[in-house]
Amino acid sequence: MIDIFNRWFQRHFSDPQVIFLVVFLVLSFTVVIGFNDTLAPVFAAIVIAYLLEGLVVIFNRGIKRRIVSVIFVFVGFLTALMVTLFVISPLLWEQITDLITDTPRYIERGRQLILQLPSTYSFISEEVVLEIFALIQSEVTSMGKHILTLSLSSIQSSITIMIYLILAPLLVFFFLKDKDIILGWFMRFFPRDTQLSTKVWLEMDQQIGNYVRGKFWEIMIISVACFITFSFLGLKYALLISILVGLSVVVPYIGATVVTIPVAIIAFFQWGWTADFAWLMLAYGIIQALDGNVVVPLLFSEVVNIHPVAIIVAILFFGGLWGFWGVFFAIPLGTLVNSVISVWPSIPSDGNTESS
Repeated sequence: MIDIFNRWFQRHFSDPQVIFLVVFLVLSFTVVIGFNDTLAPVFAAIVIAYLLEGLVVIFNRGIKRRIVSVIFVFVGFLTALMVTLFVISPLLWEQITDLITDTPRYIERGRQLILQLPSTYSFISEEVVLEIFALIQSEVTSMGKHILTLSLSSIQSSITIMIYLILAPLLVFFFLKDKDIILGWFMRFFPRDTQLSTKVWLEMDQQIGNYVRGKFWEIMIISVACFITFSFLGLKYALLISILVGLSVVVPYIGATVVTIPVAIIAFFQWGWTADFAWLMLAYGIIQALDGNVVVPLLFSEVVNIHPVAIIVAILFFGGLWGFWGVFFAIPLGTLVNSVISVWPSIPSDGNTESS
């Protein structure tokens, strides 16, 4: 048994590059998991810097000076941030408040509709319907208490958010401006012979960059398309629902299925079984079809395809570790695991080939 383990260890861990890659990955995952809350502005700034780096490269082709390109892109980023904070956020909060206010009325209307089912379908018991609605009302009450608790602690949360809103943009600027300096300083701690790690890093750098930028534009395209469509058709809470639909693309397969439920419920309570409801659901279905068959292939043509089962497992695993960011980066992290596995066995065999 010991001999088998020794042969396995020599086969997979005899190369120093493999040892370094394992240590680096373990340390990286430990830092991210252990300091997830503390370093949240840093992680957010890294994501935004990845997102803006493509624009910096595009501007740099014409301007030829990186600092000028960085300033142009950063000013555009700050403008978009101000618009989000002072224009979109108040409208979004107003619609959230309206939805919370209207929720009891929607529940009562739903109760009236479902109570009519026992008279139509004899196998549905009125007692069961009442028990289900009692459970729903208790859950809504607990959610209301939770929202009240959050509002009471909102002062401390607001201070934390304000600090993040100051630190994150500063970090984004320096990540863009001093990209080469930061990477050079970081590489000082790496050994010279890191061909395996460099190979994995170059692949992941391209994959994560393409994925973050592609996912951002997908969220923007779907959100804007839904907002225009929902506003044109007169759906309530159009901005709120459009943002939810846009964010749902972060979770492949599952997100689109889950977000369809509130879209259909709100449309039904607003219009009932009418032509307006049918037109809205038809338009929403067209947007989802265009997203899956046009937008995604165009934006993610350079991203490595992963089997749907692997994507779902990655979402569950990394989402459980890091919450939203784990879900957001589930596909790139899954690609990282796949890249490490694919290059790992080739190292010992290449070494044996060269020695022979």
